[in-house]
Amino acid sequence: MSAASAFSPSIAPSSSKFLKPSSPKTLALRLGFLSSSSKTLKPLLSRTSSSSAATASEAGRGASSAARMVSMPATKPSTLLDFETSVFKKEKVTLAGQDEYIVRGGRDLFHLLPDAFKGIKQIGVIGWGSQGPAQAQNLRDSLADAGSDIVVKIGLRKGSRSFAEARAAGFSEENGTLGDIWETVSSSDLVLLLISDAAQADNYEKVFSHMKPNSILGLSHGFLLGHLQSMGLDFPKNISVIAVCPKGMGPSVRRLYVQGKEINGAGINASFAVHQLEKDIDGRATDVALGWSVALGSPFTFATTLEQEYKSDIFGERGEFDICSTFLFPMTVAMLFDYLFLDIISTCSATTISDCQSDVLGILLGAVHGIVESLFRRYTENGMDEDLAYKNTVESITGIISRTISTKGMLSVYESFSEEGKKEFQAAYSASYYPCMDILYECYEDVACGSEIRSVVLAGRRFFEKDGLPAFPMGKIDQTRMWKVGERVRATRPEGDLGPLHPFTAGVYVALMMAQIEVLRKKGHSYSEIINESVIESVDSLNPFMHARGVSFMVDNCSTTARLGSRKWAPRFDYILTQQALVSVDKNAPINQDLLSNFFSDPVHGAIQVCAELRPTVDISVPQDADFVRPELRQSSN
Repeated sequence: MSAASAFSPSIAPSSSKFLKPSSPKTLALRLGFLSSSSKTLKPLLSRTSSSSAATASEAGRGASSAARMVSMPATKPSTLLDFETSVFKKEKVTLAGQDEYIVRGGRDLFHLLPDAFKGIKQIGVIGWGSQGPAQAQNLRDSLADAGSDIVVKIGLRKGSRSFAEARAAGFSEENGTLGDIWETVSSSDLVLLLISDAAQADNYEKVFSHMKPNSILGLSHGFLLGHLQSMGLDFPKNISVIAVCPKGMGPSVRRLYVQGKEINGAGINASFAVHQLEKDIDGRATDVALGWSVALGSPFTFATTLEQEYKSDIFGERGEFDICSTFLFPMTVAMLFDYLFLDIISTCSATTISDCQSDVLGILLGAVHGIVESLFRRYTENGMDEDLAYKNTVESITGIISRTISTKGMLSVYESFSEEGKKEFQAAYSASYYPCMDILYECYEDVACGSEIRSVVLAGRRFFEKDGLPAFPMGKIDQTRMWKVGERVRATRPEGDLGPLHPFTAGVYVALMMAQIEVLRKKGHSYSEIINESVIESVDSLNPFMHARGVSFMVDNCSTTARLGSRKWAPRFDYILTQQALVSVDKNAPINQDLLSNFFSDPVHGAIQVCAELRPTVDISVPQDADFVRPELRQSSN
């Protein structure tokens, strides 16, 4: 059963005894609005104005084709995300000249979990969607290995069909590890809220009201923070709020944990955040968060903030980017006048509120789906056999290209080609970079201003009959011709076949990846976050699922928010590549040599190599009969 169906929708009231609006001054600062006299804003306004003027001179030629920006190395993030831990060993790594702090994981650290979770007797895992099953089982198994008596209990809505799935995974009412959602919330010291984003938006007040004072709320996505801030609210003052966000879908989190039982530390990297350290009720939050991540099997854990997490995560699920947004959240004009000065409204810039984390599934889901649809159509229209066209698009990206990037980096993809192949790669890269960035820009902007968050909440409510209108659940996404061809290709594919390395396909895909990296970099995200969200999660967690059984098997094993985003944005990438990038190639437009030069010398390549060395060399195995995926996707013939 999907996480979204765990709750019936209810519109949250605008006021709450648990959540209080921030003061006007505090809200203005927290939302990141800057006045036109701000020293921070002036350089940005200057650069933006110059760019806008240049673009205006190209009017009529299309935003992407008119762009003449050149990818430049980003400046250092404004804040070094440091943290203190009394349980685990903190390590400094240098990525592209920037120092960051991480904690390495490994099964040899499981004996430290009782110390990290000191004072916690029960961990309540709320929800059984994408992340719930994986995290609950990993936590249970790791704590058992550590000899801990901490109880991991699943909380579900009464009557939920997910009870059967939880029982099959070893949780039961008889031993106190499975029960009613509200009883579980009330009795837990650490509550991991892993229901869908839309369900969180509709039920957060009831969750907060049932939590014990001084307990800890755990999130695996910063969405709820963005939703609360959109209403000028914050979390209750009598609880601590942390986040651990695995850089992969739930089935990947579980699969790699199980695969790595014989290999110390095999799993999915994760970011962690403590929401406003001054609100850490008793000083335990950082160690609890790190213990949670280590127990999930994370090879290494890096620091982020809830705000950066939801911006990059929701952005990543769609594949988009933003340089400067106008309004950070979906407030009415009346609300803005209540909180802000009029001059701020006209010249505001969206900045990060606190150090948050990001989930960038854009490349992973919506964008890669749009790319392969566009290229399959192009190749077949130009006379390529359908089976070969599928291999040169889907199989190429999800197989050999992903494997090469994972083990050797993006430059190695380019170096693998002949001189003719390199020319084809260059043409595809040059033509696709800015069209992809155009959509990425729009998507990030929608996330930053709150539009995309609101869209997710409303879409979740449309899953149910309402106001006399029928329910509109998510539809299928694998019904076009290419996915039927894919079934045929996979049926005869030799075991271990990673597909052909196609230069044009590689050029488009790498351009998308680099555009997304540049977007997040210019927005001040750390290299750990950028690389894990834009690269590692894509090639090591998501693409292997599409390689195994097609696009739906990848997308629909993810969260509801990710699934919605993929359906919304994939057609946009398909459209812009078809209408702009491919047209540019057909017209033999000059290759942007500056763009290619920056790609070859970009410091991200060295940073990717460092991150790759921080994880065990275990490649995820996704068999046809995988039993670690969503129930409705098991034992499928495609």
